[in-house]
Amino acid sequence: MAVIENTQIVLASRPVADIDPKTTFRVQKESLSGELGPNEILVKVLYISLDPAMRGWMRDVRSYIRPVRIDEVMRSADVAQVIKSNNTNYKVGELVRATCGWQEYAVLKPSEDLVKIKAFPGVSPSTYLGVLGMTGLTAYFGLYEVGEIVKKGGPNCTVVVSGAAGATGMVAAQIAKHVFGCRVIGIAGYPDKCDYLVKELGLDAALNYKSKTFFKDLCAVTPKLIDIFFDNTGGDILDACLRRIAFKGRIIVCGAISTYNDVTPKGPAYYSALITQRARMEGFIVFDYAKQYGKAIEDMSQWIKEGKLQSRETIVHGIESAPEALVKLFRGDNTGKMLVKVAEEDSRSRL
Repeated sequence: MAVIENTQIVLASRPVADIDPKTTFRVQKESLSGELGPNEILVKVLYISLDPAMRGWMRDVRSYIRPVRIDEVMRSADVAQVIKSNNTNYKVGELVRATCGWQEYAVLKPSEDLVKIKAFPGVSPSTYLGVLGMTGLTAYFGLYEVGEIVKKGGPNCTVVVSGAAGATGMVAAQIAKHVFGCRVIGIAGYPDKCDYLVKELGLDAALNYKSKTFFKDLCAVTPKLIDIFFDNTGGDILDACLRRIAFKGRIIVCGAISTYNDVTPKGPAYYSALITQRARMEGFIVFDYAKQYGKAIEDMSQWIKEGKLQSRETIVHGIESAPEALVKLFRGDNTGKMLVKVAEEDSRSRL
């Protein structure tokens, strides 16, 4: 195999507030000989997942995963295709999901993170970074394990989802609505996103948090208060929903994207509602449920086939577009899963 020129994007500096693509990241080239060690595989990256969690990975602080080091390839989950293999379990042409990072090619060794995927008819491989990837799994386990939706769900259960037009929020809202039959209200930041949530995804209502009447509108659509709040944003939206939380309500703390770029993030002002309403607010990390991923993917695959679960993607093209696309993610420019398409799949080598 000829030498491969591999474009990589590395973390050049740790942003203090907003991400500046020009100073936070740096593009570099490396040459890959194509020589593999025992059990190694060489993959071509097809899609890169962009996620809010990346902002936390850039901070040199204690977390659930070590920070990305300066001059290290930026971490990401990817869908890739095997182009050379020294491992009998991975054949050339097969697709895998793995943490390859922001680069065009990667040499991988077997690990729990390296998973073969086989997209079923009508489902793009990119779906394994969205609905059937970590974002979908996050929605699934947030509702099941933290929200206890199996116990609380049904037509008398009101579920509110912030960031409902984002990758995780969209899945959470659809599971609550179409699998468990709950009354579901989505929160988003643009009128077109709110229309999409109601007209396309079938939610009962959608609110624009930028509206001057947002809290009044929230009260109007939650006359029986909020039984489950799936929170992806934190900040003022969390405070508003704390004021509407029901007795024994559940707040699923999935993310806080509204505060990730703040130098001094503020905490919730109305947390005393947890006391008066005997409610629970709990955070979680999807990795905690790794042993249950198979069942979750099986369930969500079936829901896709049944039409209960739709996906939508915002795709940018080319490895070097990743830094600016990440900034767009934090601006809320995406609807659904934000992805970078790096290369086309070679369908001729699929087995």
